[in-house]
Amino acid sequence: MQISQKPIYINPFTDFGFKLLFGTEANKDLLIDFLNQLLKEEAGTIIHISYLNKEQKGKNKEARTSVYDIYCENQEGERFIVEIQKAKQDFFMDRMLYYITFPIQEQAKKGEWNYELKAVYSIAILDFTLPTSDKNDQQVVTTGKLYDISRNKIMSNKLTFYYLEMPKFGKEWQECHTHFEKWLYLFKNLNQLHEMPVGLVDRKLKKFLKEAKIANLNNEEYTMYEESLKRYNDLKNSLDTAREEGREEGREEGREEGREEGKKERNIEIARNLKKAGIALEVIISSTGLSKKEIETL
Repeated sequence: MQISQKPIYINPFTDFGFKLLFGTEANKDLLIDFLNQLLKEEAGTIIHISYLNKEQKGKNKEARTSVYDIYCENQEGERFIVEIQKAKQDFFMDRMLYYITFPIQEQAKKGEWNYELKAVYSIAILDFTLPTSDKNDQQVVTTGKLYDISRNKIMSNKLTFYYLEMPKFGKEWQECHTHFEKWLYLFKNLNQLHEMPVGLVDRKLKKFLKEAKIANLNNEEYTMYEESLKRYNDLKNSLDTAREEGREEGREEGREEGREEGKKERNIEIARNLKKAGIALEVIISSTGLSKKEIETL
């Protein structure tokens, strides 16, 4: 009987893990390195970043407050929103578009101002694939800008969206030839690694692994990580159970009514958990078999 090994590295898709590795002063060099690899000098080489207030309040008390995972600016005053997204969500693209309006508005200056803006970058690291993705398309990074359709060219470089669909990254460590590919590999496989990858000599990636060691957490950090990991696992388990229940429902047609009722009660509980987690309505419907009206009343 094979005994499974306990993880030695934190899961970066947890809220705690992501913010520890990329959202702290001690590790801002890791974020800088990752952004430089992703942006490929589009924003110029980032030398320094400053973390900004992650909570953005609306213009009045009725307006919604937005809270970013990471919000920072570089030495040129360009802004970066970096988000981790664990599951599909209703109007996810709309939410990212809404988020990016705050770094634009806060650049407005009183008095004389010629409306010149610093560039804003929205970066979302996804633990799922976008609804718009083709099943045969294995491109991990999707980039969006303001585009002139009639002239087939970029209209403005002041607004850029990056979506990293991590499930699409399937390379093994030995197949990763660029620094960015190694970043993607470690991010996707971190909590499944039980030793440092063979041949890893890069100083930044070594630091990333060192900071990610569960054994290096103090008691308070460990408690916070365990709570964050539990929320992540509960969400994943709810999604997996919902998908399995959906498949089982197809196989269970014709079974007695009492068992169907019991299954529906389980689906209702699953749907309630998924709804609390902000999962897309159509995903809940397809996973549980409940109607839109039933889910909206939960």
